[in-house]
Amino acid sequence: MLVTIDNLLDPDELALARDLLARSQWASGQITAGSQAAQVKNNQQLPEDAEHLPALRRLVLSALNRNPLFFAAALPLKILPPFFNRYAGESNTYGAHVDSAMRQIPNGAGTSMRSDISATLFLSDPESYEGGVLTIVDTFGEHGIKLKAGGLVLYPSSSVHHVTPVTSGERVASFMFMQSMVRSPEQRRLLYDMDMALLELRETVGETGAVVKLTGTYHNLLRQWAES
Repeated sequence: MLVTIDNLLDPDELALARDLLARSQWASGQITAGSQAAQVKNNQQLPEDAEHLPALRRLVLSALNRNPLFFAAALPLKILPPFFNRYAGESNTYGAHVDSAMRQIPNGAGTSMRSDISATLFLSDPESYEGGVLTIVDTFGEHGIKLKAGGLVLYPSSSVHHVTPVTSGERVASFMFMQSMVRSPEQRRLLYDMDMALLELRETVGETGAVVKLTGTYHNLLRQWAES
């Protein structure tokens, strides 16, 4: 399931993120690459000791936590602290790969989490760079994603995906991984579709008895499928 969220960051938050990133020092993107990804990953990334990384992470996590569409789509149990990357110059692409199933939690004393859902938060205006298209492959083919600055895309961590070369300008983004309360992507999709339909019904017919019953069915399914 691919879900896009426009304007996850408001203009002030986007400006702050860009300012902090402009004052940061980039390192090789290899620092978080698994054995497969390391062979095709050629970008830059903020290292864990970057001065402004904690503030950037708080900014993104705060935006996620207040967004109901994000919660409906991801049903997050754990969110790995967001990372930040840059594509420009000679470090400009990321070949086809699948995200690692298990992720070490930074400063988590060796603890890890399962990555069910990956996300990319675009921080550069799409007109400011050429290329840099996030391309995700699923059963319906390839999907090219290049959102406006402040937009977020959620997609299965199990999908094959790549970033096409940035041939001019620079592409800066945040990327992150989540463990969902609902492990099955098929079940998450059913719950998301039901949640969106319930929102539409509330707007068109109100809180009728049937809507209340369907809402109960949604929560009972979530109660049955969710891990905590």
